[in-house]
Amino acid sequence: MHNKQVLIVDEVHPSMAEGLTKLGFEVETRLGLSVDEFRRILPEYTGLVIRSKFKITADKLENTHLSFIARAGAGLDLVDLDACSARGIAVFAANEGNSDSVAEHVIGQILSLAHKLHTSDTEIRHGLWERDGNRGFEIKGKTIGIIGYGNMGKAVASRLSGFGLRILAYDKYAPSVDFPASLEQIFEDADILSLHIPLTSETRGLITPSFIESFKKPILFINSSRGPISPLEPLLQGLRSGQIRGLALDVLPNEKLSTWSPVEKEIFTEIAAYPATIFSPHVAGWTTESYFKINEVLLEKIKAHFSL
Repeated sequence: MHNKQVLIVDEVHPSMAEGLTKLGFEVETRLGLSVDEFRRILPEYTGLVIRSKFKITADKLENTHLSFIARAGAGLDLVDLDACSARGIAVFAANEGNSDSVAEHVIGQILSLAHKLHTSDTEIRHGLWERDGNRGFEIKGKTIGIIGYGNMGKAVASRLSGFGLRILAYDKYAPSVDFPASLEQIFEDADILSLHIPLTSETRGLITPSFIESFKKPILFINSSRGPISPLEPLLQGLRSGQIRGLALDVLPNEKLSTWSPVEKEIFTEIAAYPATIFSPHVAGWTTESYFKINEVLLEKIKAHFSL
């Protein structure tokens, strides 16, 4: 090891610094760094802990001596994995740490859409007692298609199996042993679709109008993975055509709302006008418990990497 200094550049649970210190590292937390400052000081460190502030591109890794990068969260779309591999930098994510959180969030979204919990709550607050308009449907007996069967997809399937749904899981790279299905089967049978795939060059823009129209039945569409996987235009078209009967998004293609263009605002406003839509600010995996568990997972991986 070049040295044993680790830089934390994002707000993470205090257990990360404590755990690294116990493993023998010197830890420095520097929040609010500019990109220039980040580049300037990075060569001093052997380890880097990030969450979502910095995109780690090949040019940022020049003249560095990193042995590892740990991302306090799931998904590594912020990190140039090829550049890291070429430099021998180990990269860790903590998908195992927030799968319980994501699964519960997704189930909450599904139940809220199915039973109109969000709309009936709003109506009652405004003095409306509308029973017929808030008649929901049971998810028992329905079919859910899960695309992506890693930690998140498995956690969702495991919990939903107690609800009496038929589960179809498709994963191009790690096919499900428990609930194996093809994409065609999901198009044919699904009443609900939940995405649990990473953002890659292959999955960016995966959801197109033709993808949505491939479903034989109107669906509840749930995305708690990454926003750019499902651009808003196809979702709006699906709502307009009735192909999407309910929509729950924890992620958006552009999550910096203050930077939205007039077109982005217009599309989102029309989507949000549909009652059967629910939004949350990328918090599916961000519970009190997962905030801590993410660090536990990362510390175990760092420990194993250095055989500490």
